[in-house]
Amino acid sequence: MTASFDSVSAPAPTPPRLVSVDALRGFTMIWIVGADALAEAFRGLNGGAVSAWLGVQLGHTTWEGLTFYDLIFPLFLFIVGVAVPLSLDRIVEREGRPVALRRVLVRGLVMYTLGVLYYGGLSHGWDQIRWVGVLQRLAAGYVATALLHLWFRPRTIIAVGVTLLIGYWALLTFVPVPGVGAGDYARGRNLANWVDAHWLPGKVWYGDYDPEGLLSTLPALVSAVLGLAAARILREGQRLPGERLRLLLAVGCGLLALGHLWGLQFPIIKRIWTSSYVLVTGGWSFLLLALFYGLMDLRGWRSWATPFVWVGSNALLIYFVSRLVDFRAVSSFFVGGEVAAGLNAAWAGLGGLVLAVTSIVLCVALCGALYRKKVFLRI
Repeated sequence: MTASFDSVSAPAPTPPRLVSVDALRGFTMIWIVGADALAEAFRGLNGGAVSAWLGVQLGHTTWEGLTFYDLIFPLFLFIVGVAVPLSLDRIVEREGRPVALRRVLVRGLVMYTLGVLYYGGLSHGWDQIRWVGVLQRLAAGYVATALLHLWFRPRTIIAVGVTLLIGYWALLTFVPVPGVGAGDYARGRNLANWVDAHWLPGKVWYGDYDPEGLLSTLPALVSAVLGLAAARILREGQRLPGERLRLLLAVGCGLLALGHLWGLQFPIIKRIWTSSYVLVTGGWSFLLLALFYGLMDLRGWRSWATPFVWVGSNALLIYFVSRLVDFRAVSSFFVGGEVAAGLNAAWAGLGGLVLAVTSIVLCVALCGALYRKKVFLRI
């Protein structure tokens, strides 16, 4: 597999900004900061099968399977990939590829460092530093996707993605785990968990493995690469907007079918980011992007997604603020105490749901105020 750096064509002129990408990013971030509280509230709500189902869908699966919340992290990685050419091509046009490369490396390093600090940094000692995590994986996905976009042809990028998915499957299927053997994907018995338990330094999130571990980062990169492929579809100047939308839908459906088919042998497991999980979540990501793109950029129906745009324009800031500020405690100032008790008396658990929704509304309101003041956190 080779690629000629010199033959890579220069980026096409930058098209108008796609509002749908900001909105989809905000949609994803709202679930990142609010799904846990909503899941807890729905599980405590005396609403029968519907509330129980929502409680399950807004939480992670124990191991195999897929819930709505399991989609959110790969969806955010996908959006990182979509955004890469939208931002980098402007830099390449103005200042050249070397400047863009420096920007990518510096931004990736800053994002990774922020990820380490997010989990406490050095506050608990060197042996408790979490070297892997959500932001760290986002940083890896961003840098890998940006480098591929800057220097490689689309066919080579696709080949890299396919190689990572098949290679990861081969490692977990055919490389024997000491004391277990090969081809076991259960918790603590698969190669990805074994690598984390024996080779991951610092804090391992669950003790015996990390959901953002070392080996599982390889297929996670493909989630961002799929976003890069989606961006190329959106920016294809020779296609009409309707054709782009249909292609997004077709790719999404194709990935879903392939992922579920592969899942019959290589189960869909978020916690080790199996290749089938990448394809299924990638398919849903394409379909969600198609939905937002069709409604907002093609139809021009944008007002309904204004709160998502607010959050998406300051996604990194609200991610950190949600770590530092207990919005649930703040929301209890407005709808806690006697208000929550009265709601619980009216319908068991309703007070908890109102608290969870209010905390999300406060997050969105903060992002809206920052958006109107044109205050944005950029790396």
